[in-house]
Amino acid sequence: MSLIQTSTFLRRVLVLDAVSCAGLGVLLVTFGNGLSGVLSLPVGLLQQASAVLLPFALLLAFLSTRARLPRAAVWAVIVANAIWAIDSIVLLFTDWVQPNLLGTLFVAGQAAFVAVVVELEYIGLRKSAAAAPLPA
Repeated sequence: MSLIQTSTFLRRVLVLDAVSCAGLGVLLVTFGNGLSGVLSLPVGLLQQASAVLLPFALLLAFLSTRARLPRAAVWAVIVANAIWAIDSIVLLFTDWVQPNLLGTLFVAGQAAFVAVVVELEYIGLRKSAAAAPLPA
């Protein structure tokens, strides 16, 4: 298993990701019904998003505290975030939802934010050196 010595930059980006996921998840749990009407997005979609965001935020918070991580774990976070951003944009081009302008901006805005986080996590991964093997 290939381990990395996590850079301070990567740990900070993971914290940013954790805080933003937790914040959006709590917002959707707390105000999902009201936001559904304001954004013209199905309440079920908002509830499902919060059900994904909150546990993901916990995982990110845990990972951000580790001085050493498997390289694959960081790649898994990057890929999961990239899928979220892409799926969010694809959602806008389907007939499954018909958000109003505010809803479209909400979905596109959070997708753009996640895409930036993906790039920052990739930069953080590249800044993280390979970890020395643990002593036997």
